Amino acid sequence: MSRTFSFQPQFERVQELLPAPARPEISRNGQRPGLDLEALTREERVKLVQRLFLLPGSQAPQLVLFCSVESGAGTTWVCGHAAETLASQVEGSVCLVDANLRTPFLHEYFGLDNLYGLSEALLQSRPIRTLTHQINGDNLWLVTSGSSPLDPSVLLTSDRLRGCLVELRAEFDYVLVDGPPAILYADTALLGKLADGVVLVVRANSTRREAAKKAAEILASANVRLMGAVLNKRTFPIPEALYRKL
Repeated sequence: MSRTFSFQPQFERVQELLPAPARPEISRNGQRPGLDLEALTREERVKLVQRLFLLPGSQAPQLVLFCSVESGAGTTWVCGHAAETLASQVEGSVCLVDANLRTPFLHEYFGLDNLYGLSEALLQSRPIRTLTHQINGDNLWLVTSGSSPLDPSVLLTSDRLRGCLVELRAEFDYVLVDGPPAILYADTALLGKLADGVVLVVRANSTRREAAKKAAEILASANVRLMGAVLNKRTFPIPEALYRKL
């Protein structure tokens, strides 16, 4: 089934997050019926959130890191949409954190400034709750990356990072972290070790199998739990057999 989206990601299973898309019905004249792409996209978002966060009992993670294999996979879109969907599905509080300090984008996604955020929490030891933005007066909050010009590696490898994430766990029911690409920076593995698990974002028709495998190996070597992967920006059919090879 071919689906094309403008300015919105598509959530598809690569490993175990979502079931393979159903084969579309064919009418008697051999034509495929019209598809409601917006509805299909919403459905995939809900499935992603349910499989990740709404598991029964103690299996459900509280803090999840989203990262791409390489740059340009649309991790911010996936993470942002997942947080919005989760906030609409639960009564508890949800917090988004932009930990991609080199190329932050979550503040632009929500139309906010980036004058303070995670960088200030790491540098100044300020309570991270005081640096959050409440989104639309809802149960969704955002911690932007902040304005510090210092080397992101220095900030993301500091002892203060663990304390910030502990604070977030105490303040919010769910925490979603937008992180840097797994292959390019060691920060990702460090963030992943502090999270309950990692979701790897793979860009359709762009991310090579070898690169995805390398990213998974990097996370595994750091004893990071890889919860699954999201195939983003797919605009062409992918047979089930190929999902198993990614």
